[in-house]
Amino acid sequence: MTAFATGKRLPSTCPHDCPSVCALEVEILDDGRIGRVYGSDKQSYTDGVICAKVARYAERAHHKDRLLYPMKRSGAKGSGAFTRIRWDEALDTIAAKFLQIEAEFGSQAIWPHYYAGTMGRVMRDGIHCLTHIKKYSRFRESICINMAWSGFIAGTGKIAGVDPREIAHSDCIVIWGTNAVATQVNLMAHAIKARKSRGAKIIAIDVYQNATMKQADMALCLRPGTDAALACATMHILFRDGLADHAYMRQYCDDPMGLEMHLRDKTPEWAATITGLTVAEIEAFAKCVGRTKNTYFRLGYGFSRQRNGAVGMHAALSIPAVTGAWQHKGGGAFHSNSGIFHLDQSLLEGRDACDLSIRELEQTRIGEILCGNAEALCNGPPVKALFIQNTNPMSVSPDQTRVRQGFAREDLFTVVHEQFMTDTAKMADIVLPATMFFEHDDFYTGGGHQHLSLGLKLTDPPGECRNNHDVIAALAARLGASHKALAMTPRELIDATLKDSGWGGLNEILADNFKDVQPDFASAHYLNGFHWPDGKFRFRPDWAQLPFGGDTRIGPWQNMPVWPDYWPVHESATRQYPFQLTTSPSHSFLNSSFNQTPTSLTREGRPNVLVHPDDAAELGIGEGDYVALQSARGTVHLHARLFAGVQRKVLICEGIWPNGAYADGQGINTLTGADIVAPSGGAAVHDNRVAMRKASASASR
Repeated sequence: MTAFATGKRLPSTCPHDCPSVCALEVEILDDGRIGRVYGSDKQSYTDGVICAKVARYAERAHHKDRLLYPMKRSGAKGSGAFTRIRWDEALDTIAAKFLQIEAEFGSQAIWPHYYAGTMGRVMRDGIHCLTHIKKYSRFRESICINMAWSGFIAGTGKIAGVDPREIAHSDCIVIWGTNAVATQVNLMAHAIKARKSRGAKIIAIDVYQNATMKQADMALCLRPGTDAALACATMHILFRDGLADHAYMRQYCDDPMGLEMHLRDKTPEWAATITGLTVAEIEAFAKCVGRTKNTYFRLGYGFSRQRNGAVGMHAALSIPAVTGAWQHKGGGAFHSNSGIFHLDQSLLEGRDACDLSIRELEQTRIGEILCGNAEALCNGPPVKALFIQNTNPMSVSPDQTRVRQGFAREDLFTVVHEQFMTDTAKMADIVLPATMFFEHDDFYTGGGHQHLSLGLKLTDPPGECRNNHDVIAALAARLGASHKALAMTPRELIDATLKDSGWGGLNEILADNFKDVQPDFASAHYLNGFHWPDGKFRFRPDWAQLPFGGDTRIGPWQNMPVWPDYWPVHESATRQYPFQLTTSPSHSFLNSSFNQTPTSLTREGRPNVLVHPDDAAELGIGEGDYVALQSARGTVHLHARLFAGVQRKVLICEGIWPNGAYADGQGINTLTGADIVAPSGGAAVHDNRVAMRKASASASR
């Protein structure tokens, strides 16, 4: 055992897929286990505040069901029947099977599949090195950011915005499409401080009265997929009432006169019929942000997860350009700072071995890929093997019926490197036990702020858990694949990547455990010009030429609006499917993480659907009744919770529960679609039309 410091708090970084990327202090107990986890007050964005689920991380780390040893399937796929084996046997078995598949079907029949179970750069992105060396099918990330980033880049040309710490200087903070209390607690902490210190007004915009909306001074609860209509009516009022900053727009925007002409019929009355908001609510919002020049627009991911999500993001982003908020301290907009880190991960990812002629398979369409859809397979060979790290597609991927069918194939060899026996791990042939963030070395970038952060190994892992990098390197050796990166330690890779990226190496960060890389005020506010050749914010986005998502636009991008506009391509209600369903995040889970910890399970209770009482009464549904939700893609059974904080004909299901939490084993993503979203793909998981009916109580449990 390595000798680690015990009985003290040691610095680390939260690894989970949350914009806050919190700086942590982890309590190490005398037996080498972790105790309480605290937020670090040394880092100015975290500022000592973290979410409750990470604070009690010991529940997860020391859970009785944590995977500790390699295992081989001994029963039917999905049964959870496994037999413990040695690491050598596991790796030898995987390598032999991969080599056999490669010989018979070609290297592209193997698909390394990963995502954001850890946001650590080494442990998340190192899998690309194996992919490139072996010429396996490449992986196109698409489930999370594509619509949001496309919409933001369409205006600014870059994923970067105003320093989120400037909220301290804001007199109005607009939290649009994110339940910050549940999903990025630091944002809410900074907003509350601004309200207490300077009387700042907090405005929240969402599709139901969640915890963030309840803490807001103004809460706008609109129908899903209608955010762009609200944004357009807001800008109409700004022009109408003389609240638009014409001098700013002449200098920094592409065609303000054309925008004003376009918006002449986008009245608050027009938007009210679309959004379900009142004219008075729309007028009040527009006048507040128009008269408060240092308004900070914090634009989240939630409202972008619609089929018109990129258009919605761009429309909302256009408001501070019309008001000129960008030129004021505490004003402007922010979505993510991912564009400021300019990481060079060429070594880490083995990019020198990358062959761009090898197909790139779309993450979101894993169901169609595994079920043999020729178009989804890029007209190439079938996928015969999966190597999965950091993700749980059997729970989180859309169109679960197809995903389940694909994973159930007897000719599909699946390897899952995991911390728990997830729904995906249950479908594996080989399961490998993985380390947690405090048991290996890694580094992180704060999308929600501006810090490069370290998360170095604090204690040894339990059982026979191994980190992602070591497993990939050991497997590559058995496959006859070699690369400089695979011969390096995680710390060496951290140091080399930071140096290659111009950040000075590991020693530059060790003292504080983080490095603040926030650009200067003028750059963050685009006062030197936006990130386009002419320096202008794009009111008229060129959806065909976005610097995101590669050279190829996908989905119905040719039909996207020329100006900010409401684009009604989302799944609006029909007679057959009269409800709109949003699958929102829960307070105690993070995607499918934390849904095995006792406190989180106790607090969340069971899978529920939030139903307006008047809708429930029309269907004869009472509090706690068992109901069926049905879309064109499948049916899910769960319990009704009467909730007046939602518009009529809108349903909310919070959290990604394990499939086994539902009586029939059908998780919520059975209802969501994997169709291609414009302009760069993505998963429209909050955009679902469904029918609802009362179900037989005998099926409930």
